[in-house]
Amino acid sequence: MANYNIHLYDDIGNKYERKNDFLKEIANLQMKIDEEPGRKKEYQNKISEIKKNRNNHPYIKKLNKFKIMEKTFLKDLSLKVNKEKSKISTENSAKLKNLKLELYKSTEKRNFYEKFIDLTYDAKFLYEENKMKTRHLPEIIKELETNEGELKKALDLKNNINKENEAKIKIEFDKYKKEKEEKLSKKIESLKTKRKDGLISEKALKNGIIELKREHKESLNMKSFESEEKSNKEFIKNRKYEIKNGTKRKLQVMYADIADIRRKNPVETEKTSPKIAYFTFLLPGLGQLLNKQYIKMVLFIFASLFIYFAAIPYALGYGNYQGEGVAGLISLAEGGRRLDKSLIFMIEGIIAVYLLIFSFGLYVISFRDVLKVEKDIIKGIRPKNWFESKNSISKDGFPYIVSIPALIVIVFIVLVPITTAILLSFTGMDPQNQSKFGWVGIRNYRLIALGQGLAGSVFWLILVWTIIWTLVATSLAIAIGFLLAFLANNERVIGKTFFRIVFLLPWAVPGFISIMFFSIMLSPNAVLTEIISGIAGRTIGVKTDPFLSRVALIMIQGWLGSAYVFLLSTGVLQSIPEDLYEAAQIDGATSFQKLKKITLPIVLFQTAPLLIGQYTFNFNNFSIIYLFNGGGPFNPIRYGNLAGSTDLLISYIYKLTMENQYQAIGAAITIVISLGLMFFAFIGFRNSKAFREERL
Repeated sequence: MANYNIHLYDDIGNKYERKNDFLKEIANLQMKIDEEPGRKKEYQNKISEIKKNRNNHPYIKKLNKFKIMEKTFLKDLSLKVNKEKSKISTENSAKLKNLKLELYKSTEKRNFYEKFIDLTYDAKFLYEENKMKTRHLPEIIKELETNEGELKKALDLKNNINKENEAKIKIEFDKYKKEKEEKLSKKIESLKTKRKDGLISEKALKNGIIELKREHKESLNMKSFESEEKSNKEFIKNRKYEIKNGTKRKLQVMYADIADIRRKNPVETEKTSPKIAYFTFLLPGLGQLLNKQYIKMVLFIFASLFIYFAAIPYALGYGNYQGEGVAGLISLAEGGRRLDKSLIFMIEGIIAVYLLIFSFGLYVISFRDVLKVEKDIIKGIRPKNWFESKNSISKDGFPYIVSIPALIVIVFIVLVPITTAILLSFTGMDPQNQSKFGWVGIRNYRLIALGQGLAGSVFWLILVWTIIWTLVATSLAIAIGFLLAFLANNERVIGKTFFRIVFLLPWAVPGFISIMFFSIMLSPNAVLTEIISGIAGRTIGVKTDPFLSRVALIMIQGWLGSAYVFLLSTGVLQSIPEDLYEAAQIDGATSFQKLKKITLPIVLFQTAPLLIGQYTFNFNNFSIIYLFNGGGPFNPIRYGNLAGSTDLLISYIYKLTMENQYQAIGAAITIVISLGLMFFAFIGFRNSKAFREERL
């Protein structure tokens, strides 16, 4: 048997005495059970007896009588309001009429509930709420009446403005404007003369001109208000603004005061455990309705409509282009029509799953909202009205609201493609099974791990070259970039600006242009090839020799990647305080020691996270491989017809999927290298000093 609390509590922990003597009596007996366990049965019998004779309890009789009187009062009040409505002038705006009626209702309610404030917190709250309204509304109504009256007069005046007087005033204004502009020009010229004579600074000249123009503008603006038409137009604009926003602002203040009253007046209920949340879990909006939070109910009804008219039907196959929702994800169009494609079934099935995940999230959000309100009511906290909920959402819920569009975009642009790639790696999509394919489990991963099959047999060869390429090419680019930055930062170097521009050119010029240039220049019989052949004393085919092609690619990438590292390092080198070097100089440090103990640690500390990113980038550097030699030279005996000697895993995947239609095994390789890259990138970040000190 759940216990009642002796006291009620608000949302900040303030304690209140119960007004409900029926519940207070039960709570006292339940407390005695805890204090005197030996008399537990006796007290339980008393509690059962009280609950059995609930309707005969003196407090319940008074409460029921109050509710009957309240019902009769509200019914009579509705009739009185209709009569009062007919007494209000028809010239009043709808807003003013509603406020006057609200004041009338609040006055009547205040007088009624005042007699019952000691009986129940509900009556006390309604009394204080309506008392607060009768305090604010007269002032709001008075100001709104004044503003509407003044607006009406201004609108009437607008149609009766003397056009001849306005024409004369315009002529006078134009004359005044011309005189003022001439005076402004003379004053500006005077300031410029003072500047030429060295009497004032350049900054004083600029500030003086700005001030003169400001005064000139204000003078013209003041003069323009001599026009009755403009004055009237501005007055109408101000009155409309006050009617719309001034009234709204004052009502917001009133609602904020009422919200404070709600927090200070608890609510009492005979319920001891939340039930609505569990019974309404499958229908978001119903729980909010039962909790009497009607606007929140409307919002969650839209969630229910999405779940039952979009997400679930789509998951069952209704509204799919070809697929069958979640079932299609399992079947992959097996036994389907000739035009059905397994890939479409898979993608639509994945979308259906994500829609169901969204639906479950909406169920959970609605459930937690209803559950919290129920638990708060049991504790004594009065449910929030829409004004309080809106303020709470705008403050506490703002991060979630602005994140929802991004989440939706991420799901459909990032997560759906990633999930498709992952699931595709467990299928048999290959050149013979393009339209329809089935699930094959981990077969593709087994082929890769064991190096079997046409596609898997060269995986390890390409992986080894990819790792060598990544480590050597990236390290070379970092070394070149840092060395150039160190040299260009040396104070004894002349023409630093020129060198810095030159060193940045590989980064500024589009990469594909540089790559294509080197590709052409290293082709058979091209200039660079002829020069290298002349130096070697024999014919050298860089693009036809696997080793030389790899060396050329590493050197080209070392040069192209060095510019970015040069830029990073230059910025860090220029920010190192000279005091550190001076202190090291005093201590007798050599140039190498200063480089080792000061320069390198600071540069690496600042750039390590970005340099780790360079390794990740070069691991997947598709463009240089494809543009330089298409992955060649080709060696069918060693690599088959799917890859060349300089292909990286990324270009190998491209050839597998785009050129040879081995999408499934290509997806499997993609997943493997993605997991590997994420792991090693994380290890690199974790071991960097900047990451350990949480500077990222």
